[in-house]
Amino acid sequence: MHPLIRTARVTGLWYLALGIAGGLGFLLIRSRIFVADDPAATLANLVEHGSLARLGVALELATVVAQAFAAAWFYRLFRAADPFPAAGIAVFGLVNAIAILVSAALTGTAVELAADPVGDPAANVQLLYLMSNNLWGVGGIFFGLWLIPMGWCVLRSGWMPAALGWILVAGGVGYLLSSFLRYLTPDAAVIVEALVIPATVGELWMIGYLLIRGVRRTAPGNAPAAAEEPVPAVR
Repeated sequence: MHPLIRTARVTGLWYLALGIAGGLGFLLIRSRIFVADDPAATLANLVEHGSLARLGVALELATVVAQAFAAAWFYRLFRAADPFPAAGIAVFGLVNAIAILVSAALTGTAVELAADPVGDPAANVQLLYLMSNNLWGVGGIFFGLWLIPMGWCVLRSGWMPAALGWILVAGGVGYLLSSFLRYLTPDAAVIVEALVIPATVGELWMIGYLLIRGVRRTAPGNAPAAAEEPVPAVR
């Protein structure tokens, strides 16, 4: 296997792990525990489903690890094509991982407070989960910022379809806008959800391409990266 394809597939594995851990932890388990308008129900869920809540914390930590490694491997994959946006993927991905790490600390504290209450346990655990939710919300800025240079690297390298690059850029911009609109127009939930659709499409396409194809055998001759540095041919 050519080293570039091997790097691409390892990158795809970390990206897939990021998607699975984040999806299970935030979308599935958190929805079973956290009740936005009912602190007593959130506390009751933590007490009744303590093991599930702890699994949710572990999945957040797994998300952090997967995001950090995905960021590093994306830099390794694209640094030859254009080191500046490749570094942007790494930096913005790591900042987003730090936001999720803080979120995991907050939800972990909520689990401990449910088991060993201090003060008003319902109010305390609700506040911790609200803070965690908002960390995911504002962290969307850096998730959008990591998609934009990722798309730019796709366009610069020519190793993947140009349409994928443009969808990733559009998805990153959509994530940025949704992060602001979430707070500026809290009643526009439908618009906020619609703005992240291109990002979801681009991410799934990127993961599939990395795992199945890796990179193109040769970059198009008119790709900007090809003019700066030869793209390794894969035979």
